[in-house]
Amino acid sequence: MTEGRLQGVAVRGIRACVPKSGRTLAEEGLIPDEAERERLIKSIGVRSRRIAPEGVMTSDLCQRAAEGLLDQLGWARDSIDVLIFVTQSADYVAPATACALQHRLGLGSCLAFDVNLGCSGYTYGLWMVASLLKTLSIGGRPARGLLLAGDVSTSRLLKDDRATVPLFGDAGTATALEVDASAPEMTGVFGTDGAGAPHIMVEAGGIKLPLLPQDGPQDEETRARLYRASRLYLNGPEVFTFTLKNVPSLVSQILAASGSTVEDVEHVVFHQANVFMLEHLRKKAGLPAEKVPIAMETYGNTSSASIPLTIADRLSDAFATPTPVLLVGFGIGWSWAALKLHLGPMPQCVVDDYD
Repeated sequence: MTEGRLQGVAVRGIRACVPKSGRTLAEEGLIPDEAERERLIKSIGVRSRRIAPEGVMTSDLCQRAAEGLLDQLGWARDSIDVLIFVTQSADYVAPATACALQHRLGLGSCLAFDVNLGCSGYTYGLWMVASLLKTLSIGGRPARGLLLAGDVSTSRLLKDDRATVPLFGDAGTATALEVDASAPEMTGVFGTDGAGAPHIMVEAGGIKLPLLPQDGPQDEETRARLYRASRLYLNGPEVFTFTLKNVPSLVSQILAASGSTVEDVEHVVFHQANVFMLEHLRKKAGLPAEKVPIAMETYGNTSSASIPLTIADRLSDAFATPTPVLLVGFGIGWSWAALKLHLGPMPQCVVDDYD
């Protein structure tokens, strides 16, 4: 477990963007029996999910969120010094999608790169942007950064997979940060256990298991195997075991590291894994329900976008003044990261629809 403290960087705004079109579990046709379907909905907490249409990428959703946020803040495009894009559904194998987004957003020359993380990606990303901003020498104004985080996870689901299709949705988000000497301290706790890597995985498509043939045409059986291996695999029982074993203690660790108690924070925003899991986490960590917002019913699990999307959907007007919060990301890898920080003052958080 790694701990860190960082002083002098403020979060100035958060905005999310989701596809306008959604689909209910009933419309999926995956579970015809209504009673069985309702039991599943009650357990995972997802009745419908926003689905990106063909051709709409994570970068499109994040770009829309970033454009809205920059306009909302009145920030000049050439005032951005750091751009980090956190996703596991990048546009390209190479180059980094962040490079394309820098151009598409009309930013000036800046530090830009991708980070391949999902469930814990937002909390890791916030720490990275804040840390980089503290190291930069910018004359005449405070250094500024954008964290873009999201996924179009539905593009990698097997249509007949009951473990993933009812759960995952698509979203993109943008978060603006700025150097501010008066900003309260940010505390972080981070960890990784790579033994969990096989339990949430897209196995094929990289160098180790390429989709393209290396030395001649593939037979039909190989093509079918690679197709399934290129879809998202989720081992639900293992994810649940990992989460209950590690995340309540992660909450305790971030509170201890920041010298805080549950009473000292206004909101605890978890990665939106599923409602059954979140309720277990909340109770095991001793958190009151009113401090733990959940935004899954019409969005689903949106990977690295889930924490900022929950903030924008459930806490849009909560940060007129500096407000202490915990942000807790956990999952794929296994990886986890929790932050104690203050959000605000910042304008209303917004969820845009992508037409």
